[in-house]
Amino acid sequence: MSENKLYPGLNLGDGHAEAHEQAESTVFGFWVFLMSDLIIFGILFASYASYLDPIGIAGGPGPSDLFDIKSVAIQTGFLLFGGVAYGGVSLAVKYEHGRGKVIAWLLVCALLGAGFLFFEVKDFITQAGKGGVPQASGWLSSYWLLVGLHGFHVFSGILWILTSVAQIAFRGLDDVVKVRLSMLGVFWHFLDLIWVGIFSFVFLVPLA
Repeated sequence: MSENKLYPGLNLGDGHAEAHEQAESTVFGFWVFLMSDLIIFGILFASYASYLDPIGIAGGPGPSDLFDIKSVAIQTGFLLFGGVAYGGVSLAVKYEHGRGKVIAWLLVCALLGAGFLFFEVKDFITQAGKGGVPQASGWLSSYWLLVGLHGFHVFSGILWILTSVAQIAFRGLDDVVKVRLSMLGVFWHFLDLIWVGIFSFVFLVPLA
C-alpha cells in the first residue's frame, strides 16, 4: 500500500510487514463497527435528555442531590490519562521497544481504567444510598443505563488489555497481536470520546 493511502493513527510502519497492511483494513473496519455502538449511546443520550425535567425526575432525587462533581472529575482524569498511556503502547509497538515496555504501558492503562471504575462504582453506591436507584424515576433509569453501559465497556476494555498482556507474554509481538493491539487502541480511545460526552452533557449541563 502506498504511503499516500495510509490513515494516520492506523498504520504501524513499513517495518512491520503484514501487520502494517492488515491494520489498514482490519482496524478501519473495527472502527466502522464501533459506530453501531455510537448509535446505541446516541439513543441513550437522547433518552437521558428527554427525562431531564421535573416530570422525568418524578419528585425523586435529582442531579444536585446525587452528583459529586469532584469524584466525576477524578474519574475523567483517570480515563483520559488512560488514553494518553495507550499512546505509549502504540509508540512502543511501532518503534519496537520490546514486549516489556508494551506490557508495562498496557498495565498502566488497566490500572487507570480500574481507578476510574472504583470511583464510578463508589458513586453509584453513594447515590443508591440517597434513594437514587434506577426504579425511582425515568431520569434515574436513563442515567444508570447510560453511565453504567459505559462503565461496562471500560471493564470489558480492561479484560481485553489483560488478555493482550497474556498473549504478548506467550506469543510475543507477532503480526496478529500487533493488529489486535491497534484495534484495542481504537476501542480504548472510543471510550474516552463517549466519556467526554457523558461528563459534559450528563454531569455538567444539569449542574450549570
